[in-house]
Amino acid sequence: MTDSHKRDMQKLQDKQRAKMAAARDIERGLILIHTGNGKGKSSSAFGVIARALGWRQKVGVVQFIKGSWITGERQFFDRVGDVVWHTMGEGFTWDTQDRARDIQAAEAAFAIACNLMKDGKLDVLVLDEINIALRYDYLDVQNVMDALKQRSDRTSVILTGRDAKAELCQMADLVTEMTEVKHPFASGIKAKRGVDY
Repeated sequence: MTDSHKRDMQKLQDKQRAKMAAARDIERGLILIHTGNGKGKSSSAFGVIARALGWRQKVGVVQFIKGSWITGERQFFDRVGDVVWHTMGEGFTWDTQDRARDIQAAEAAFAIACNLMKDGKLDVLVLDEINIALRYDYLDVQNVMDALKQRSDRTSVILTGRDAKAELCQMADLVTEMTEVKHPFASGIKAKRGVDY
């Protein structure tokens, strides 16, 4: 049993080494999309921020929806420092109920995001919930794609939120779809501080 396991692991190791030998380093940032109906899209992006900070990289966040909602991640990164952070939205779209105001807020957030993508000072930029702004047509997907193409080679950009546009997914280097299997809200349990926000 031990010998067969060792042989299997050696075969796997050979395959992985061949993949690594064929992979190439690139000198540009990546486009990553975290989407889907499951929980964890923003949480995953904030995990990438923690990783980048661990390497002393420069990071930023532009939040398109969350508004004045107090979140644990914002409080944590404010304490850590070294994160350029702009919370630009006015809260959930069903709360504002004012399309013109939502479009204006999304456009203001996008203008800041464009400047951060182009200036070459950031290694990682999270555009938190931008996919929601795109879903409701608060922003034009082609304008977003153009801005991503014009970003600094240094900057990787993570776009979060449900219902990522197909064109963006095609353009991205990585697309992860979070799948909801079970969620406490379906059982009537409210969002929990420290777990959900």
